[in-house]
Amino acid sequence: MRIEYDIKLGFKNVMIRPKRSTLKSRSEVNLERDFSFMHSPLKWNGIPIMAANMDTVGTFKMAQALYRQKLFTTIHKHYSVKDWTDFLKNTPNDLTNYIAVSTGTSPKDAKKLKEVFLACPQLNFICIDVANGYSEYFVAFVNKTREQYPDKVIIAGNVVTGEMVEELLLAGADIIKVGIGPGSVCTTRVKTGVGYPQLSAIIECADAAHGLGGQIISDGGCTTPGDVAKAFGAGADFVMLGGMFSGHEESDGELIERDGKTFKKFYGMSSETAMKKYVGGVAEYRASEGKTVEVPYKGPVENTIQDILGGLRSTCTYVGARRLKELTKRTTFIRVEEQENKVYKE
Repeated sequence: MRIEYDIKLGFKNVMIRPKRSTLKSRSEVNLERDFSFMHSPLKWNGIPIMAANMDTVGTFKMAQALYRQKLFTTIHKHYSVKDWTDFLKNTPNDLTNYIAVSTGTSPKDAKKLKEVFLACPQLNFICIDVANGYSEYFVAFVNKTREQYPDKVIIAGNVVTGEMVEELLLAGADIIKVGIGPGSVCTTRVKTGVGYPQLSAIIECADAAHGLGGQIISDGGCTTPGDVAKAFGAGADFVMLGGMFSGHEESDGELIERDGKTFKKFYGMSSETAMKKYVGGVAEYRASEGKTVEVPYKGPVENTIQDILGGLRSTCTYVGARRLKELTKRTTFIRVEEQENKVYKE
């Protein structure tokens, strides 16, 4: 047993210090980024915000809505091969640059992934997603997937420390998903005691990834546009959102009417709800590590997108970053005890 005594930080522990700026308007800020990848020859351009591969968020409808603004969607793994072929028949060709096929690591998952790519070879991104990316089996699966799909962009996770980022990149991943326990419907930290405050995880993992020519995704923990800005400021190349994209017209989830108000069900993919839906319940050797909640219905996701992008542009003007790429270089975090005045609640 050992203890690390330096403090690890989350989004609520810091704010971004403003700096002199030559920008006259938020409209001058360019949020698009261009990426080349460590292994795949693909080039990518867009706004690097992603919808999470949860079955209530990473939907085909969400992908179509986010694509219009050049945002990315990691599609959940529970669509059938026919669902995929039907969806891609009626979409613009370049939409495939803004979606990923998600997979687990079981033989059944690998077989289905192969079937999806045989039916839809135009797809470019694979998201290999497990709750715990620290196992040797996971590293081996990433390596095998790289051998099978040498030209595809591989996203792999989740991890929270630099040495594992490096191992997964060297095993064949291009982008590493970072985050254990910060999500709004994740209970891993209280069920297991395991986790890492998200801001510090981003800083450590970004440093490791960028040293090798890889990228990272900050996955989880964002509840406001300001949190998204902090994730980018800390060095994240992409920011993945679950709860912030839940409850919309384009989100799946049971619609619930109560006392004249409308809600949508939202749950973690390790929750009892998800496990009952897809594997018949919680196995006797494990515990549920996710919540099921009712989110107030938010209408079309375009309003939320505008709010997030508007906040991000405003952050850039406060620190003088003309492009999103410059934000991390212009960011100085200050430690705080207080974030906002809550005397009036909305």
